Amino acid sequence: MAYTDNISRLSRLTAIHLKLQSNLYVSVAQLSKEFKISKRTVYRDLLALEQANVPIVAIEGKGYTLMNGYKIPPVMFTEPEANALIFAEKMMSKTKDESLIKEFNNAISKVKAVLRNDEKIKADFLSNRTIIGKNWENKKTSNYLSIIQSALTNFNVLKIAYKKETDIQPIIRSIEPFAIYHSFSEDWIVVAWCRLRNEFRNFRIDRIKTIISLPENFTPHQMTMEEYGEIQRKKYFDGNGLYDKNKQNDNCKSNVHRKT
Repeated sequence: MAYTDNISRLSRLTAIHLKLQSNLYVSVAQLSKEFKISKRTVYRDLLALEQANVPIVAIEGKGYTLMNGYKIPPVMFTEPEANALIFAEKMMSKTKDESLIKEFNNAISKVKAVLRNDEKIKADFLSNRTIIGKNWENKKTSNYLSIIQSALTNFNVLKIAYKKETDIQPIIRSIEPFAIYHSFSEDWIVVAWCRLRNEFRNFRIDRIKTIISLPENFTPHQMTMEEYGEIQRKKYFDGNGLYDKNKQNDNCKSNVHRKT
């Protein structure tokens, strides 16, 4: 078996272990579908975990679980803390970006992994009884937020194909991400220095058709979030501090030039 295959299997075993910790029961069919492996491979992986002293228990008609009380807790949560995270999970499911949902769900799985079985039951019950009224149709309009987050914190230039409603074809731009925010219309927007227009601009992430994170790094921008916030207040709010939708302008300029 190649070295990379060993690493791949180790990652899968770790993920299966986490899955067992995060759920009351997990079936072989579920694991086979989620990890895109055969049921025979699932049984082999479960056997490997048992040989590594992970106490896996088979429950007839339900699947597999871990012996009650077994966990490797990196941190313990109080019930109110766990409840707050369940609410966050429900709210996050309403966001329109697939990548953010995926990464958040991975994080929540790690949180649930340290809960006792009775706490998992309460968490599932609370989740089923919680309704978030935004984005009722559960539309997913983008899948790039995770890439943009990484580029923002690592100062990587992004090459994007961006298409507004008025554009016939997407326009290729190189941008330097500065900030991310969630708009009144529930869209994710990246504030970035646009090298094509030579100024800060706002880009709706759902209008990014393709995105590439380049190895090129840019110099961190000196504009502060307070300065940006003041620009947005002047742009979108009237003199009484009320939001004025007539001031909204797609792909709007921030009217701030690079500070050197």
